[in-house]
Amino acid sequence: MIFSLYIINKAGGLIYQRNFTEPEKGGLAKLSSNDYLVLAGTFHGVHAITAQISPLPHSSGIESLETENFRIQCFQTRTGTKFLLFTEPRQPNSESVARRVYELYTDYVMKNPFYQVEMPVRCEMFDRHLAAYLSSV
Repeated sequence: MIFSLYIINKAGGLIYQRNFTEPEKGGLAKLSSNDYLVLAGTFHGVHAITAQISPLPHSSGIESLETENFRIQCFQTRTGTKFLLFTEPRQPNSESVARRVYELYTDYVMKNPFYQVEMPVRCEMFDRHLAAYLSSV
């Protein structure tokens, strides 16, 4: 089950957040708008630090975090944009799901002539295709 998606720009700003499961139906608790921004910025900072302290050259930082209740799968693009999927801990293929979300983002957001890079995502076609894809996973 996919709980939520966050898209974080290369500066650490939250440009998209959407929940796919309500808390009453087993999803994550709702946060305030400010809490979503703080969470995105905090993850961005921790991700950058882990990339620097890794003993492996060219490490990309945190790729996933897992708790008893949820898992965070991070997919970072070459431009620094991060896609965070919040899923059940045993969600299969969460990395490939994140990559497919990125493909939808490039098809419906980045190819939109009215979208300004690094700004909040407001694209109905992206929302619609994303919801359809994630409901089939």
